[in-house]
Amino acid sequence: MNRKDFIRNTALSTGGILLGADSFATGTATVKATAAGKTFKLDYAPHQGMFEQHAGKDFLDQIRYMHEQGFRSIEDNGFLGRPVEEQQKIGALLEKLGMRMGVFVVDGGDNWKTSLTTGKKEFKDHFVDTCRKSVEAAKRCNAKWLTVVPGFYERRLPYGNQMANVVDAMRAGAEVFEPHGLIMVLETLSDTPDLFLQQTHETYNVCKAVDSPSCKILYDIYHMQKTEGNLIVNIDRCWEEIAYIQIGDNPGRNEPTTGEINYKNLFKHIYDKGYKGVMGMEHGNSRKGKEGELRLIQAYREVDDFSIAKS
Repeated sequence: MNRKDFIRNTALSTGGILLGADSFATGTATVKATAAGKTFKLDYAPHQGMFEQHAGKDFLDQIRYMHEQGFRSIEDNGFLGRPVEEQQKIGALLEKLGMRMGVFVVDGGDNWKTSLTTGKKEFKDHFVDTCRKSVEAAKRCNAKWLTVVPGFYERRLPYGNQMANVVDAMRAGAEVFEPHGLIMVLETLSDTPDLFLQQTHETYNVCKAVDSPSCKILYDIYHMQKTEGNLIVNIDRCWEEIAYIQIGDNPGRNEPTTGEINYKNLFKHIYDKGYKGVMGMEHGNSRKGKEGELRLIQAYREVDDFSIAKS
């Protein structure tokens, strides 16, 4: 049995009702069969585990399933921590399928707490060393973008000193990445108010000060909806420094259409600006099981059909 037949039969066996040659339904989720395998207008990148119910636990099988559903990139935050042999297998499969690797994290271990705001030499040295290790990992999967988080506020230092320390560390990281054409993307987060970078204009300031093609912004739509809103305006203000985008609806941090963000309109705006990078799907599935996985795909089909959206 080929995979398309397997998916169709699975939908039937789990309560799906065949609607015709063009579509099938599971619960309230309707997925157009004719869309399966069709690429999207923007380059959305799923994570490990998003399609485990259909593809199984093996990440390589999940990547194959993602490709069959029309996705042409993946993200893997923990790639740096995988064994070298596994990194090589992932890279070889992506090359074979013509897929791109999105971001993985430049993670030196508990890297939020060893904050670069402090200016401590041991923290900066460890960061630079992790950047060097990340170069080798990036070569194994032909990665281009790497996530960096500068860390927590240092309450014993004025803000200006902290900003100078972060800029100094980012320049050192950029010097590592520039010769290899790699881009570290600084992520502005909403997880806790103790994190140094809270809003896009602050990250924009860092990137402008570093002044390197290897130091840019990772714009996470979910986080920025929480901390600053006004998404399209802020994207436009900082566009020249944005090199990577991540997705998640709010509240809930699940797939588009589950929260308050008008993703169809937002994606049209990003598409019209000529964005050709990866759109990382850094969120959960709003529903469990196979139905949830099919609903996730359908949600991206819906918001990617932005021909009539208004910007």
